Amino acid sequence: MRVSPGDAVILCDDKTGEWLARVSKAGKRNVALIVEDHLREREQVPDFTLCAALLKKQNFDLVLEKATELGVRRIQPVLTRRCVADKLNPDRARTIVTEAAEQCARTALPEIAAPVRLETLLADWPEGRTLFFADEAGGDPAAQAFADCSKPAALLVGPEGGFEDAERTAIREHQDALAISLGPRILRGETAAIAATALWMGLAGDWNK
Repeated sequence: MRVSPGDAVILCDDKTGEWLARVSKAGKRNVALIVEDHLREREQVPDFTLCAALLKKQNFDLVLEKATELGVRRIQPVLTRRCVADKLNPDRARTIVTEAAEQCARTALPEIAAPVRLETLLADWPEGRTLFFADEAGGDPAAQAFADCSKPAALLVGPEGGFEDAERTAIREHQDALAISLGPRILRGETAAIAATALWMGLAGDWNK
């Protein structure tokens, strides 16, 4: 990091918030710090989960990065029948969200869950949490649906090839699912995840606080 004794450093531990520290010793392999002040408590983020189908590595990296910047509390990778990817490197994912949090001065890292199959996600869905389903076949206007939501929520977005008909039917039949439309244009998986998350944050999240 090219720091020298006397330099100020901001520390975050994802538990107690943000701290100001001063470099006391700086070597090639380690740095000694003295904590001086507690600057901020760990931030409170909206109870919003992004359930995003796994995409090609570079595209899903973008989803992880931008979801972190937007303030998502939890990221749940989902495996569907048309997913091109079927694995997620947890160490790589953690590095991506940590760097994104540093970039936007976020003090609470999003939880990254292990990938689950769509069938398992629906079967184990927590009662009372609205599951907004970005359905390319159409649904309620997203802005209206988000504005009317006062419960903990999640957003389900599909893979590059979209959901199969059987998957779409299973989602729509779930008691907590609500199909929504993200507009008249076909969006890439990463675009849909990022755009819909931003819209939710603006209408039901913490952007207006």
